[in-house]
Amino acid sequence: MANPLFDALFSPLKDRSTAFLVLPDGAEVSGAAFHSLICRFAIALRGLGVMPGDRVMAQVAKSPEALALYGAATALGAVFVPLNPAYTDLEVTYFLGDAAPRLLICDGSRRAGLQGAVPPSVGMQTLNADGTGSLTDMAKGQSDDFPPVARDADDLAALLYTSGTTGRSKGAMLTQGNLLSNAEVLARFWQFTAQDVLLHALPIFHTHGLFVATNVALISGAAMIFLPGFDAPAVLHHLPRATTMMGVPTFYTRLLDAPGFDSAAAAHVRLFISGSAPLLAETHRAFEARAGQRILERYGMTETNMNTSNPYLGDRRAGTVGFALPGVDIKITDSGSEIAQGQVGMIEVRGPNVFNGYWNLPDKTREDLRADGFFITGDLGMFDADGYLHIVGRQKDLIISGGFNIYPKEVELLLDAVPGVLESAVIGLPHPDFGEAVFAVLTARPGVVLDTGLVLTALHAPLARYKHPKAAVVVADLPRNAMGKVQKNVLREAYGGWFASPVTDPSRPE
Repeated sequence: MANPLFDALFSPLKDRSTAFLVLPDGAEVSGAAFHSLICRFAIALRGLGVMPGDRVMAQVAKSPEALALYGAATALGAVFVPLNPAYTDLEVTYFLGDAAPRLLICDGSRRAGLQGAVPPSVGMQTLNADGTGSLTDMAKGQSDDFPPVARDADDLAALLYTSGTTGRSKGAMLTQGNLLSNAEVLARFWQFTAQDVLLHALPIFHTHGLFVATNVALISGAAMIFLPGFDAPAVLHHLPRATTMMGVPTFYTRLLDAPGFDSAAAAHVRLFISGSAPLLAETHRAFEARAGQRILERYGMTETNMNTSNPYLGDRRAGTVGFALPGVDIKITDSGSEIAQGQVGMIEVRGPNVFNGYWNLPDKTREDLRADGFFITGDLGMFDADGYLHIVGRQKDLIISGGFNIYPKEVELLLDAVPGVLESAVIGLPHPDFGEAVFAVLTARPGVVLDTGLVLTALHAPLARYKHPKAAVVVADLPRNAMGKVQKNVLREAYGGWFASPVTDPSRPE
């Protein structure tokens, strides 16, 4: 019996003498060298008692060694559990208790703080940003040949925790088949080949950087320019060597602000892909004007990997996430019943990419994963007349004011179009008369001083009165998580008492 994920992604590296990774200083790691590193790490993990099905938890900085750890866990048939390095010791304590890993691997600087939180049943090793650490020491001198442990497509490969913007983070159980099917589909759909070089500046504790970018490069035989994070000058330096780039919207807005970014700088790149957060239509158009090509936006989730994509060949429409990927079914529902094109409802997804459920949460799994295989995403959307999917927002962000449903995205699009507004976030806040009231948080373009009254007045003509924000504030930056998503829960908490008493202040318009 084979190990489907390892065989497809990592085994081909064994005989590859060409570069798999290009490091920030230009040094190269061949496919064969990386495969050897995986094998040595796998032997070290086995020596630490890691068995098939055990969880291997990693809270480490991005590095070639950190990526090899993913390969080693796959070779062993273990379940890889990557964590955001920004999590505090207290947060890691929760994940340790929930996932019950066999082994925790952390940065050496975190070991002392985490020591007291690690149960006696959990081993602990270190792996630092520069590739050193106790795990690396254990791997030195080990054999560079490790036959992968036999696994089935239905066996768990990863436990990936949701971002936890509401309540506790949930562990999404992703199988070998989930990850492999998505990598195969995306590589074909986006036309990746062994001639491609992917500029990789994403983190590798998240679906986007680990299971989309990395897996697509691996399965197609592409190389990766492996940067520790996004830095505009570094990206511009490496861009002439890249043929593709994946990023979050913030990457593209920062490139647009960077001196020297133009069509010549982007000339060698055949495909720019954006995801993890909505790409503003204005950014889409500005990038096309500057770089001479359209960004391809797609839609995915921790629980499903990628679901849709704008076409590689065809019209990449700003403000949409394209069509369902091959093998993926998508429907828009209201109370579980499919509704007509053009109507807004819940996005439900079914396909080989959809996860097995939430770790240790059978009731939540039954609530969100229907018996027929459709996953209730929590995202609200609609199909337009041409079949493109539009994401309207999250169900939890839906505002119900005076009995009327208000979709924040509709209001945000109009606010973002007001001169001087850089970006907006619209939330619902408790209101003594309406139950909830629409509230806008704005950021201004450089050098602009926004008058919130004038901004809100600009919405009077194009928007029904019940959708008008009843107040607005201007902030320097919108709070975001590690993948660039605006954290509306943080905004709701910060401004939750705004309408605690009846509004009489004329600067807070009704």
